[in-house]
Amino acid sequence: MTNLSLCNKRGLRVQRQIRALTLVALFSGVAQGAGDISGTVVNQSRGEPAAGDDVILVQLDPSFDEEAHAKTDAHGRFTLPVRYPDKRYLVRVVRQGVSYDQRASAGDALVIAVFDTARKVRDVTGTIEILRAGVEGNLLHVSDMYEIRNTSNPPLTETGGHTFDAYLPANAQVDSVLAAGPGKLGVLIAAAPVSGQPGHCAVDFPLRPGATRFAFNYDLPYDGHATFETRHAYPLEQLAIMIPPTMKFSSRAAAFEILPVDSSRYQVLAANHLKAGEGPEFEIFGAGDLPPLGNQDKSEAWAHPPLPSHATSLALGPIVEPSLAWIDSRSKPIEPPSQSLALRGVISVLLALCAVLIWRVRTGLSSDRHGVRRGHPSKPGDIACP
Repeated sequence: MTNLSLCNKRGLRVQRQIRALTLVALFSGVAQGAGDISGTVVNQSRGEPAAGDDVILVQLDPSFDEEAHAKTDAHGRFTLPVRYPDKRYLVRVVRQGVSYDQRASAGDALVIAVFDTARKVRDVTGTIEILRAGVEGNLLHVSDMYEIRNTSNPPLTETGGHTFDAYLPANAQVDSVLAAGPGKLGVLIAAAPVSGQPGHCAVDFPLRPGATRFAFNYDLPYDGHATFETRHAYPLEQLAIMIPPTMKFSSRAAAFEILPVDSSRYQVLAANHLKAGEGPEFEIFGAGDLPPLGNQDKSEAWAHPPLPSHATSLALGPIVEPSLAWIDSRSKPIEPPSQSLALRGVISVLLALCAVLIWRVRTGLSSDRHGVRRGHPSKPGDIACP
């Protein structure tokens, strides 16, 4: 009880320090040049300015050139000269090998939060997984999306080794793996096969405080029937399976329920409150196209040409994150009517994350430890997890 009280007091003290630093940063930005991008970097793990961190100004256009560099001073402040006032920029702060990104324009005064790192962080859990499947020829296309939430207090970023494990069918051929942290910038990442464990993919991507989303796009040889043996590294609030109405779903597990949805283009089966480890097994039969995410024809998110039918991409554009309070583990069990509303809310979130072509992600942001550089298209074999 005493330890919990001390932890709460420390958390309140850190929050007060962060609020004070934020006010100082906002007022200090007024004195900078009109064309500069300035700001203050706050270490939210300690509630103090982040001194000595690298700051990089990156042009947000097809070149992704690094235009300017700086280091934060003893008060966490930085100033970056802007060469092209009309361009869109990304300000990247690198702390302990992890980057924290924020969009910016000429004249902006920013407050950027960074965190200390740890190899293992408590209070990391899964919130939702949505697996979509559809058939094209003799292949079953699968787009498997996860959301992981880091609620550590004091907040820490988990990094080092592998931070996320995905368990795919043993014969899955991975086409792409994408990740998006709380900053909403999607990047193509690598998934390494774990030796001696077919289908087990390990991902090394920082789990920053807040929500991190992963999308695994893969193909399976398909003869009209496929079996999925689910497994999860973290507890999961909801597992949802989306398939065309022309396909059939079967499971011996009593966990799955049919969710009522206001669409004739897909059907949804869901299981709630799954523990870490082995999950419910299920099978799908028949044929049909990969279900779309929401109403793609009417959504502003689809101002760009549509994605290839078998892929899901994480957006590079600015996104306002809708509330996911409905999957708070403290909430009451979800009843079928509210499940439908919950699923539509998640579909809206994921649709917002699908605004950019997958080829643009592949040839766009490819991050290294200290900067952003133009990447190279990957081949399916490059990131397969046999």
